[in-house]
Amino acid sequence: MAPSEANKRRVTILGSTGSIGKNTLDVIEQLGGRDAFEVVAVTGSANIELLARQAKAVGAGLAVTADERRYDELKSALSGTGIAVGAGRNALLEAATAPSDWVMAAIVGTAGLAPTLAAAERGADIALANKECLVSAGNLFVEAVAAGGGRLIPVDSEHSAVFQALEADQRHAVERIVLTASGGPFRTWSREQMAGVTAAAASAHPNWSMGLKISIGSASMFNKALEMIEAKHLFDVRPDQIEVVVHPQSVIHSMVGYSDGSVLAQLGCPDMRTAIGYALSYPRRPVLNVERLDFAKLSRLDFEAPDEARFPALRLARTALTRGGLQGAVMNAAEEVAFQAFVDARIGFLQMADIAEVVMDAMVDWGAASSMADVFAVDEEARRRAGEVITKIEMAA
Repeated sequence: MAPSEANKRRVTILGSTGSIGKNTLDVIEQLGGRDAFEVVAVTGSANIELLARQAKAVGAGLAVTADERRYDELKSALSGTGIAVGAGRNALLEAATAPSDWVMAAIVGTAGLAPTLAAAERGADIALANKECLVSAGNLFVEAVAAGGGRLIPVDSEHSAVFQALEADQRHAVERIVLTASGGPFRTWSREQMAGVTAAAASAHPNWSMGLKISIGSASMFNKALEMIEAKHLFDVRPDQIEVVVHPQSVIHSMVGYSDGSVLAQLGCPDMRTAIGYALSYPRRPVLNVERLDFAKLSRLDFEAPDEARFPALRLARTALTRGGLQGAVMNAAEEVAFQAFVDARIGFLQMADIAEVVMDAMVDWGAASSMADVFAVDEEARRRAGEVITKIEMAA
């Protein structure tokens, strides 16, 4: 029997047109679609055709594009449907504060921080796929979730794995958290080989289907660097308790080591819908149509230590964790600017880490944030400085 309108779970998807957002809509359809869920709002950016198609398919109450210039296009695409339309920053905040119970936070980059924070402050359960909320805002974001009364449920496959392997009454016995990394497409490449790679080559992930930003972040291991900082805030552990191991098969998604020597791991085929479904149905496990792991066909599971000389992003994350304060926000902002410069072919692949390190060292004395205004101010300054470094690189070329 389908749930009544009053019993349907109300959900909002911030970033519905990206990889995580599309997978979230697939999971919602698998778990009952409109019969079980009320989609309060969906948001996207430039892909207006897809955003409008999604909004109509799920009967969303509100559809928002982050690009103010695309308002008329979205309004025209949804004309006659009764779906409300918005565009720009204020409209994103309206979507985040609309009365839903569960919010998928999948807007990539710092752009997702303000709307996700707004959803947390009103008490929604946050399914967190946006790393920057914790990397840049850290304790402030965790405190906002706690004050709002909602739950913070990680959706990144690694953090979801840790979340599932953490025994609720054994947190005192946690010795270490081991985040696995596929190693990306350049796992065995030398620095000399990586120096000349293009954005197209860097975005070809061997195991996962992801968007451009996350795929290139995986290739440079900046993605894993951000996850290290995120893990500290999600699981309240010391920096020295966070480890990274390269696991090319991406079958073990992460592990938790305990004081008695036990290690609990979460395994599964590489498919983001598993973590999304877990977050949507938590604390129950849903029935999902995803590939099952066939142990008889697993010929081997490989592990190796990451090479921080070839992938310096990991070293920068440890530096940010050790220094504390707003170094995570600085690293993230500088990397976002450097990433775009790489995609635009203004700098090389290896120079992304160089730029982040220069900016981090230049802003090492910036203290901890006392408010979100501090976070946004540091983000803006780090971006400005990263832009200056990129200009110098171009002038020297």
